[in-house]
Parts: sequence; structure tokens; C-alpha cells
Amino acid sequence: MHHVDKTLQNLSSTAVQLRENALLGHLVLRGDKSSGLGVALERVTGLSLPDVLLSTVKGEFVIRWVSPDEWLLTLPIEQAFTIECALRAEMTGHFAIVNVSGGQTILLLSGSQALNVLKKSTPYDVHECNFPIGKVVTSVFAKTQALLRRCDERQWELVVRRSFADYLWLWLSEAGREYGVTLS
Repeated sequence: MHHVDKTLQNLSSTAVQLRENALLGHLVLRGDKSSGLGVALERVTGLSLPDVLLSTVKGEFVIRWVSPDEWLLTLPIEQAFTIECALRAEMTGHFAIVNVSGGQTILLLSGSQALNVLKKSTPYDVHECNFPIGKVVTSVFAKTQALLRRCDERQWELVVRRSFADYLWLWLSEAGREYGVTLS
């Protein structure tokens, strides 16, 4: 998935950058506290389960709250199977771990005007007062949906279904055109 429009790349401004963070492992974790999910996650990855609407980061591992009993863990793809097996060995009770690596990708939107591109793309209030660093929400994005996470002051992550990745890439390319979007 890469649509590179050379006219967009030649613009001098880099107020918005768009790139794909491809080839990550994506593990959906489902369970409640009695399943030992939090304890298992901490033992295996060193990450703690984030609170509602938040994320936790440790190196290349990121865990995002998705719903009251669901989290998304992304990690280097070469470690996904090993981590999945280790989590299964640590957990008890009712839980689910599903590897959805082939069905999702992450688009990174960054730069001084990234927030303005987001405002054009989602009805969710992404203003920094409502969306601090580390916050995660699932929202309508263009004519599909995305799991949005604010990584830092100027960088946003969009976890999207791979089947909609081209559409969102083109959407963000067009939405960022007025800011001189750089594609990589």
C-alpha cells in the first residue's frame, strides 16, 4: 500500500508527514481482570494494562485500550508468535488472543499541521485539551473508522483495517495537500 504522488513530495513545506508503520505484529487481547491478563502482560512484556482511553508504551511495544475488556498490542512482527504463546501460557480463565497482524496496519500522521488534517477527517474532538498524549479512541475517520492514538505533541497514529488503508492514505494525502504533505 503506497500511493506516492510526486507533486506532493516536491512541495517545500513539511508541515505534515504521512507514513505507514508497516510490518508490526497486532495482537487483540480480550479478557477481564480475573483472566490474569494484566499479570500475564506484565510478566511477558513488562507493560501494564492501560486505563480507559489510554495506551502504554515500552520500547517497540504499545498496548492500547479498545473497550472495557479489549486491548490491542503492537510489537515487532518477528516477536508476535513468541509473545502470543507466552501470554497464553501465563493466562488462566476466560480470555482470547487473536493475531490480526495481516488485517491491520498503522498510518502515522505528524507535523505542525497534523492536527488540522485530523480535524478535517474525524468528528471526534482532537483538540489537545480533549486529546492528551497517550489517549486512544476509536472513531469515524473519513468514511471508515480508525483507532486513533496521540503519540506526542505532533504525532498521531491511526490503526486501520488493511482493506481501508489505501482509501485512508489517499484521503490523508488530499486532506494534507494544502499543508504540503510529505509522503514516505
